[in-house]
Amino acid sequence: MDLERINNIVNQNEKFDVFYNERAVWIQEINENNQMAKVGFVDNFEEKDVFIKDLYERTL
Repeated sequence: MDLERINNIVNQNEKFDVFYNERAVWIQEINENNQMAKVGFVDNFEEKDVFIKDLYERTL
């Protein structure tokens, strides 16, 4: 995913299906300087800092 798309998702009121390593996540914070995002995993309480480029949307 690129920075423009992730900012678009964060600033929308709709729900988007975003994934990291085949796991659904929600985006908590974005650090544009180092291209990282803090995500929370939908399936448990785990949080992780990941590279924005490693996030993706699943297309149907």
